Amino acid sequence: MGEPGTKDRLSLEELEASRGIYTGRKHVLSILVENKPGVLTRVSGLFARRGFNIDTLAVGPTDDPTLSRITMTLDGAQHPIDQVTKQLHKLVNVIKIRDLEPSEMVARELAMFKIHADGVNRAEVMQIVEIFRAKVVDVTKRSVIAEVTGGRDKIEAFERMVRPFGMVEMARTGEIAIARGRAET
Repeated sequence: MGEPGTKDRLSLEELEASRGIYTGRKHVLSILVENKPGVLTRVSGLFARRGFNIDTLAVGPTDDPTLSRITMTLDGAQHPIDQVTKQLHKLVNVIKIRDLEPSEMVARELAMFKIHADGVNRAEVMQIVEIFRAKVVDVTKRSVIAEVTGGRDKIEAFERMVRPFGMVEMARTGEIAIARGRAET
């Protein structure tokens, strides 16, 4: 339906655009902030208040100990992301924000998997670890802990391969990303 009192019909595209629905585009935000208490709470709270679900969140220091980098992945329509980034710029402790395009970044995630691996299936688990270029970081009589680094697809593929052996536990860091190309000054 169009404006009240008219009989104009909206196309599906116009209706979706008017609602600001989720596009499925993954946004990777790289946010450079001052390394001070409470900054992460203010940044993540801004997204929570606007109804965004943060898929992954990773925070760590930069080469400058007074600054930290927040890498946040979320799914959302382009327009609401723009509104939130404008609000982020207004926060005193936020230095720089970049919405990284997939073609303009290198992104990695770290995951550790504790896999049931007794004598019967240990060799097969070790073979899968080798295929994925993962590292075995701990071995006991009944389990193996493997460390996998790579993109989200690689981590999820590794999980699918080892799950049938018996997944005891899994921990993932969330994505971190950095822009490709020349150094900025």
